Amino acid sequence: MGKIVLAYSGGLDTSILIRWLIEKYDAEVVTVTVNVGQREDLKALEEKALKIGATRHYSIDARREFAEKYLWSAVKANALYQGKYPLSTALARPLIASKLVEVARREGAEALAHGCTGRGNDQIRFDITLKALAPEMKVIAPVREWNLSREEEVAYARDRGIPIPSKDKPYSIDQNLWGRSIECGPLDDPAAEPPEDAFEWTVKPEEAPDQPQYVTIGFEKGIPIALNGREMEAVRLIEELNSLAGSQGVGRIDHVEDRVMGLKSREVYECPAALTLIEAHRDLEKLTLTGRELSFKHLVDLEWAWLAYAGLWVHPLREALEAFIEASQERVTGEVKVKLYKGSLTVVGRKAQKPVHDLTLTTSRLMEALDQALARGFIEHWGLQARACMLEKVEGKPKESLTD
Repeated sequence: MGKIVLAYSGGLDTSILIRWLIEKYDAEVVTVTVNVGQREDLKALEEKALKIGATRHYSIDARREFAEKYLWSAVKANALYQGKYPLSTALARPLIASKLVEVARREGAEALAHGCTGRGNDQIRFDITLKALAPEMKVIAPVREWNLSREEEVAYARDRGIPIPSKDKPYSIDQNLWGRSIECGPLDDPAAEPPEDAFEWTVKPEEAPDQPQYVTIGFEKGIPIALNGREMEAVRLIEELNSLAGSQGVGRIDHVEDRVMGLKSREVYECPAALTLIEAHRDLEKLTLTGRELSFKHLVDLEWAWLAYAGLWVHPLREALEAFIEASQERVTGEVKVKLYKGSLTVVGRKAQKPVHDLTLTTSRLMEALDQALARGFIEHWGLQARACMLEKVEGKPKESLTD
């Protein structure tokens, strides 16, 4: 091969892959690091990749695109996989894959490579997106094909003088704007409480301030646009809310997750802003959407989250579901007040520009305006079928008894 474009994170796997791809395919290796908010020294990563043997390196700042095109879509879809995980890692993968393809076409590359193993979900997310966007290019997953243990990878790196990242903690960590994923080490035991050193974005709830923190989030057509009355662009809003909610111990997630490959895995996450924004958005929808809209949208949201988790971002069904979601957000404009206190997240107030009911009417005044006598006829019709079935089941009476 003439040239291979590699998704480069700077870790052990992708660092040894630079040399492995050169040796295996006698090819030039171009590395790409996509900044989605992982808080790393991108200049140091570039220098490391070039030192190992990459012929060229790209550092792409995609934080704004990630927030506006991926994370805001997730908010509008109230996206929580299995009701808990805000899809932080899953949402970043199709974006990174699309940037790899852009670089590969610019460089005239013949193949794309990533450092995913054959056990997790990321290989699916990368492979499917890459093959959909660049069907003419070969996709290489050396870690999956090579099947080396970490000990063997370390030995390979030492033999070739490749710097080995220091590991002061026994965890595998992936992070971006939307959250921090922590795996391995003591977390492998689902019965063990996560050690406190696994967390960085959130304080221990018991040690959070004794006074609650209130935040007000402004939405326009389902998109977060303001925090505590100040309009903000997407990246800054997410970063500030991560800090605010995390300082109150909000955002920790610990659950057993069903991976696409059929495995169950204990997963620990920190997602302060994601959980806060999704909860606030979902609450505002209750004020602005009808009951039937909410019921149907719940099904749509579940499927949207599954597609994003399962690596099917390029599936036409996601685009179709998103068309409905976008239409449903026309009235989702307003403010939501959230109370953050010692790890808890509670919506304590909301107002909307176009609520389903006129909120100038109190409940008592609204009841006075209705003719309560009409309720009797409605109830007779509403429960007709249920009563008919119950009569036959419990008393054995014919349905005609309903007219007695």
